[in-house]
Amino acid sequence: MTAIKRILVTGGAGFLGSHLCERLVGEGHDVICLDNFFTSQKANVAHLLDLPNFELIRHDVTMPIWLEVDQIYNLACPAAPGHYQFNPIKTMKTSVSGAINMLGMARRCRARILQASTSEVYGDPEVHPQPESYRGSVNPIGTRACYDEGKRAAETLFMDYHRMNKLDIRIVRIFNTYGPRMHPFDGRVVSNFIRQALSGEDITIYGDGTQTRSFCYRDDLIEGFIRMMNGSSDFIGPVNIGNPGEFTIRELAELTIELTGTSSKLIYEPLPADDPTRRQPDITLAKKHLDWNPTIPLREGLAKTIEWFRGIDIDDYRPPTPNF
Repeated sequence: MTAIKRILVTGGAGFLGSHLCERLVGEGHDVICLDNFFTSQKANVAHLLDLPNFELIRHDVTMPIWLEVDQIYNLACPAAPGHYQFNPIKTMKTSVSGAINMLGMARRCRARILQASTSEVYGDPEVHPQPESYRGSVNPIGTRACYDEGKRAAETLFMDYHRMNKLDIRIVRIFNTYGPRMHPFDGRVVSNFIRQALSGEDITIYGDGTQTRSFCYRDDLIEGFIRMMNGSSDFIGPVNIGNPGEFTIRELAELTIELTGTSSKLIYEPLPADDPTRRQPDITLAKKHLDWNPTIPLREGLAKTIEWFRGIDIDDYRPPTPNF
């Protein structure tokens, strides 16, 4: 039987955070969900509120907080371009100051801490697929830099705390993840396409649709998180967690049209600045060290996500920023 731990999840009411909290609570751990509700929904964790081993705290990670925990999953940060570009200085503070505050807590509590990093640290990659050894091609002064460089700086802080203070860290680089509880107005390609298709709107593709992404279903991603957190102390990462299946954005749009049965047409808009043209994880290290491999193909995961979108009332959601 796994020992019960006190676990903090920052950004715990978000899309991935809420599923992580749900999984950890189900395993019997004492879970503290910390969130400032900028882009997340309290409804994502409402079903957990009455459980004795779940606690919800409204708090911003840029401000210090003192808790006693055994593990920390640091997920707090807006992740969609429209959201993180709404207040880029705040986004950078969330990644950097948030990491400093959580690392300080981990050091004081002697807790193991996992950083939810991102494939965006690779920028618009010149190496394909992207291994963890690739250092990236990022524009440090572009409109996406607040997120890309913020996450890169957080990785630096994690590694320096590990080297200087022997802190027990883990770093996971998340590739495009989707599934139920995505915010309908998060501006990401999967939620955009599904929302537009179900409402009968034309589906907007930015660029010519030949740019690629690799889509990982949320259950596979959460399994990767937990294996990384509880794995051998010899492997701290960074490790890519994502589905190596590569699809063009046009292919995703056409599959969405097929699965929703919509009559929506495809329309094209200019590609945003610094938007990566290709994205595919090399998951060799995840297979080797975590015995992890994604199990849910895009067609299956997208169908489950569409089913969830059909069941929600879109009026219960509001765009977190004016960017949408």
